[in-house]
Amino acid sequence: MRFSFLTGTLLASVISVSHAGYDTHPRFAEFAAEVEKEYQIPAAEVKKWLSQAERMDSVLEAIQRPAEGVLNWDRYQDIFLTRKRIEAGRNFLETHKDTLADAEQKYGVPKEIIGAIIGVETFYGTRQGGYRVLDSLSTLAFDYPKRPLFWRELKAMFALAEAEGVDPGTIKGSYAGAMGYGQFIPTSYLAYAVDGDGDGKRDLWGNPVDAIHSVANYFSEHGWRTGEPVTQRVTVAGDNYQALVNTGRKPDSTVGALTSAGVTLSVPSAAERPANLMMLEGKQGEEYWLGEYNFYVITQYNHSKLYAMAVYQLSEALTQ
Repeated sequence: MRFSFLTGTLLASVISVSHAGYDTHPRFAEFAAEVEKEYQIPAAEVKKWLSQAERMDSVLEAIQRPAEGVLNWDRYQDIFLTRKRIEAGRNFLETHKDTLADAEQKYGVPKEIIGAIIGVETFYGTRQGGYRVLDSLSTLAFDYPKRPLFWRELKAMFALAEAEGVDPGTIKGSYAGAMGYGQFIPTSYLAYAVDGDGDGKRDLWGNPVDAIHSVANYFSEHGWRTGEPVTQRVTVAGDNYQALVNTGRKPDSTVGALTSAGVTLSVPSAAERPANLMMLEGKQGEEYWLGEYNFYVITQYNHSKLYAMAVYQLSEALTQ
């Protein structure tokens, strides 16, 4: 049976508001028609919920100043590579060691990488975001035309709420609509969230088993290469390497080509492996790193090299 937002106990949870919601926006009819066509959710249900959605100027301000865009590695690492986060991560790995072992076995993704993602995203589930996703995504979908992807995410949020039997008005997350332990946006939730414990639900907000398996599944689906390295610190010499620095996220060279261009590895790696060369501004100046394919996979979760490096270094700290 298709879950209806406007039946049963959810009807009692509808809150009356006096302001004009997004159901009065000039593009509402277009939006509602797309939701009905793509997800078979009646326009009347979409209208009921968007009538409650509030514009949030704080969201519009936050979306224009992400930390990855204004900080160098020397400052960015201080946010995530703290003693407190590392200690909490080790406790998380110990508390959920059986679940993490199961996920690693099933998906081939190291438990430390899974734990580090959750640690970077939400401090192991304790900071999942206080924004009502209905408000934040409506604001971004209708009032931030620079990023049309939020239009897609708002549609997916309604589909997610229906699929999982969740009240759309109670879903909390980040200012950009990311939710749960691993901060999945709605399209990622629909595509990659899994029922880790077999209870018939995909609960990434309150169930760490589902969250752990879902993060692992995300990496598996994005091409994680089991047993291969992520990155390593390297040194450079000469002039030939310079044209190869920071050319993109996806490896567009090989380990062998980079070493031939003047890159010296700290740990041996197969010459035929795809890789790229990164330069980050560290605390002691320029740092050069070899990014292998699994580093690229981490940037599929968040497109920032700084983010991926924070995840990697936190994962390393969790193993020590």
